[in-house]
Amino acid sequence: MRESDMTHEVFSYSDWANGVVLEAAAGLSDGQLDEPFDMSVGTLRRILLHILNGEEVWLKRWQGEAETPWPGEAAKTGVADMADRFRACWQKRDAFLESLDDADMGRRLTYRDSKGALFSATLGEMVLQMAIHSAHHRAQAVNMIRRVGGPGLEMDYMAHVRKPAEG
Repeated sequence: MRESDMTHEVFSYSDWANGVVLEAAAGLSDGQLDEPFDMSVGTLRRILLHILNGEEVWLKRWQGEAETPWPGEAAKTGVADMADRFRACWQKRDAFLESLDDADMGRRLTYRDSKGALFSATLGEMVLQMAIHSAHHRAQAVNMIRRVGGPGLEMDYMAHVRKPAEG
């Protein structure tokens, strides 16, 4: 599998998994979304915003915007609004990735992190960071959903790709 095909597959899975989490979260009350937890950024609503902010900020960094302040996560943003923003981000991300060739992944970019420090990384490393960041915090979101009484979610990659065998 070519690097660009693998990148496409990683984000296809990530988008599907984020969609599963958002769908489960959409069925929860504000009280459940805002129940405090002693993990990550503190509530399910905030962790969903954190995942979204990560995807939006990393995309801007990929596009050469070195100054990308991290947005706040205290707003009572609704799950439907977040889902709309996710979809818009995914469309922009896919269009950006489609414009690249494999050699572009080695290009070094500079960016300022959420604490204000200046760093550099290759575009490929930054692309991988977006996927890993979302997966890490998505696992926390799944745990929070379960703990507030929401459904158990099947998030395994194979649940995304497997098909019944013919035979």
